[in-house]
Amino acid sequence: MLDLIITGGTAVLPSGAAPADLGIAQGRIAAIAGPGALAALGAARTIDAAGQLVLPGGIDPHVHCSWPIPVPGQSPTLSGPPEQVSRAALHGGTTTIIDFALWTPGERLEQSIARRREEWAGACCCDYGFHVMLQGKVPPEILGELGEAIGAGHASVKIFTTDITPSRRGRMIGFGDIWEILKVTSAKGGIAVIHAEDNDIVMHMYEKLMREDRTGFENMAEVHNTLSEDLSFNRVIRLASNIPGAALYMMHTSAATGVRAIAEARGRGVPIYGETLHQYLLYGAEDYKKPGGQMYHTYPSLKFAEDRAALWAATHGGAIQCVATDEICCPLKVKLQGRRIDDVTGGNAGVEPRLALIYTETVEKRGYTLPEFVGLVSTNAAKILGLYPRKGALAVGSDADIVLLDPRLRRKLTATALHEADYTPWEGREVAAWPSLTLLRGKIVVENGEFHGDPGHGMFLPRKVAAEIRERPAV
Repeated sequence: MLDLIITGGTAVLPSGAAPADLGIAQGRIAAIAGPGALAALGAARTIDAAGQLVLPGGIDPHVHCSWPIPVPGQSPTLSGPPEQVSRAALHGGTTTIIDFALWTPGERLEQSIARRREEWAGACCCDYGFHVMLQGKVPPEILGELGEAIGAGHASVKIFTTDITPSRRGRMIGFGDIWEILKVTSAKGGIAVIHAEDNDIVMHMYEKLMREDRTGFENMAEVHNTLSEDLSFNRVIRLASNIPGAALYMMHTSAATGVRAIAEARGRGVPIYGETLHQYLLYGAEDYKKPGGQMYHTYPSLKFAEDRAALWAATHGGAIQCVATDEICCPLKVKLQGRRIDDVTGGNAGVEPRLALIYTETVEKRGYTLPEFVGLVSTNAAKILGLYPRKGALAVGSDADIVLLDPRLRRKLTATALHEADYTPWEGREVAAWPSLTLLRGKIVVENGEFHGDPGHGMFLPRKVAAEIRERPAV
């Protein structure tokens, strides 16, 4: 007897979208069969999914929970904790999130990771993992510990090629150290996840605009510009191209120049993958001029119409494989606190509406297939970052992380109806579907808008990047 049968829906399987029933037992998908074929096995509960899409749970590979947010003239505040962000994620159909374990210079790497693990244990409602984040000058002994961390399941390593703002000195890693880190990820089977901007260009533009008294945040796209993305992406790619098996995941790609760099490298066989944000796909530099325009900002900056066009084209079988959020969940007063190019808060509250927004923009508006949509919000991240097929797939043996996405639940997004913060940058946008039910490892955690999860159910996920991902552009 099964624990649960989901029947009557259109399931997005690895082989394609088709009418199919799913049987669930002990937290995993135990059977997949044609409509009605599982009824004879019996189940403690049968869920009618008629008229709905049955999807693998979403994966957001780029979130920042309990993360320091600079406050002008004060001590930093923290973004929303794992419980708050994961609850919102589950409401929106995302069942796995990947955050960051930041190494603090002077510590052993295992200490930094252990502290982050301890902070999250029993505090996250969905499943989770961590990218190891290095910063500043990386000592040789940390490189040795990095190999151990990759072997222990922290398969991805975050690298900054810029300090981002003048007040955040110490975040950037020099290209010599990046070279050494890529040697480790190649040898130990990891992948480098890159925030790539050219620091010389970025800091030059901060100085230039301040000198010219053009410090309003509406000028942000001049600072974090498309040339910076062009130079930094190509420089990182050039390093990786000289190290066999050095795989790259380019985080929050924001410009046509970044898209072009990824596409050209993939064409040469470099194992490189592109991530963008729904923020970049749906907003641009012109939105900074709206009232409260800070709410649309993230780092690198929003760009221009031609960049959005290139990003959209790249999501359709091109250089962009994943749509993430760069989640920073904070109150509106914090999001609006900065007014200058050097003090605006990055990130956004966006994990909950991500699946519905991308479904609307891809399947309904642009005619993407259901597998293409699911790839962007779940499957591709699972494959690239070492979670597949446990996550990101409706397959026998996979975790029963399942979302019923109901096209009959069309709605306008409002902050009052969401569960992240007291604002949403998506206020008033219409989405063409919404989840009616979310399962995490076979447990119903959201049903018809009612939350049934708990922070004790979220599980840490060790990850191992598959060899084919590291050898060639395999997604």
